[in-house]
Amino acid sequence: MLSKQLLKEALLRALSTGADYAEVFAEHTLSRNINLISGKTDKIGDAVICGVGIRIFKGTRCVSGSASSLADEAILSCASKVADALTGSALIQDIVLKERLFGDIHPVKIVPGSVGNAVKIDFLRRACLAAKEYSGEIAQVSGSYLEADHSILIATSEGLFAQDRQIRSRVAVSAVASKDGENQTGSASPGARKGFELFEELDSEEIGRKAAAQAVTMLHADYIKGGTMPVAIENGFGGVIFHEACGHSLEASCVALGQSQFAGKLGTQIANPKVTAIDDGTIPNAWGSVNIDDEGTPARRNVLIENGILKTYMIDKLNGRRMGMESTGNSRRQSYQYEPTSRMTNTYIAAGEDRDEDIIGSIEYGLYARSMGGGSVNPVTGQFNFAVNEGYIIRNGKICEPVRGASLIGKGSEILMNIDMVGKNVKRAQGMCGASSGSIPTDVGQPLIRVSSIVVGGR
Repeated sequence: MLSKQLLKEALLRALSTGADYAEVFAEHTLSRNINLISGKTDKIGDAVICGVGIRIFKGTRCVSGSASSLADEAILSCASKVADALTGSALIQDIVLKERLFGDIHPVKIVPGSVGNAVKIDFLRRACLAAKEYSGEIAQVSGSYLEADHSILIATSEGLFAQDRQIRSRVAVSAVASKDGENQTGSASPGARKGFELFEELDSEEIGRKAAAQAVTMLHADYIKGGTMPVAIENGFGGVIFHEACGHSLEASCVALGQSQFAGKLGTQIANPKVTAIDDGTIPNAWGSVNIDDEGTPARRNVLIENGILKTYMIDKLNGRRMGMESTGNSRRQSYQYEPTSRMTNTYIAAGEDRDEDIIGSIEYGLYARSMGGGSVNPVTGQFNFAVNEGYIIRNGKICEPVRGASLIGKGSEILMNIDMVGKNVKRAQGMCGASSGSIPTDVGQPLIRVSSIVVGGR
């Protein structure tokens, strides 16, 4: 993408005023979005993102800049402007860039850009048609197809020269069920770090029916009466509650500044002994996986919590300096326009020993959260609020009638202690996580779990 000579010149220019570390991050990304509404193609959009981000450190001070071009003069000019933020003389006089090949554990069989739009639209149309035909109460169906071919190059004053190509594909279907002027929605959105072969593995009609079934079920559900009760949270996207309520508080961007509920708690018990939580960027072809992070550090499998004990945080270079700890391969950014920082990859609660039927059977009266939705969290306090997209009342150890309007309200540190049953069947689901370094692909996951007591919002 860029020559070593140019990169070396840019790094030395960035270091010229006294920085002790410099980094060049170059990117070239091609993406395509196809949207269908009511079976008709609504929009096809192509985007090209091309540019460079340059950072320098002096101790724990960081200065960064970017240029929307990979031309020599743009890169060198950006390096000079970043250097201008400091006053001093160069501490590093020479750099020897040595290329490192970290390998690719995410094989792609069919590059999406080599497949025509007609094939992609046909897959999407079949998924949308299956959703529409699921029930006469389905009023509208929309679908989207996404592909991204993301190439990055990283060079640093420590001599690192590394490149990676990340290809991801995803499809999403949303269905609206309507009756007597009332609407409810359902959705399904699988994705992976794969090429178009993903769509040869997926059942388009099953995706559509799943979205429609959720919408129709919720259309006929009554509102839940709120209160404090035990809750069973299903596997897959149920893991979003750990991701949001606890995962962000384990990122060094919060911990290093003392703005985390888990700051200073390494080696202490922060969860029920049944809870082991992992962030693993090395899972082959997983949506949130990387070969290297956006600072060039190889991806790792990081055990965050082991049998309830806090073992480590997710750490990037800058916050690692602040904490006196090494990077864990968790530095990520949406694009060259953002400063990278510590972020999750594929984060999940590991399998336990409890049987699903025992988890449900243990609850006399409570909520079964089959599908979780979005929410909000304050990583400093851990306070969170999450919507339940599809929920059911558990009565006398059996899953009974569907309920709508449920939300889960609590504090991350408390919910970790209250997870007292953990199932065996781990499943992951795909999402986009937004934070200071932009929106990035992440997997969430868990087996079926029981939270012994949590506030359920309702009517």
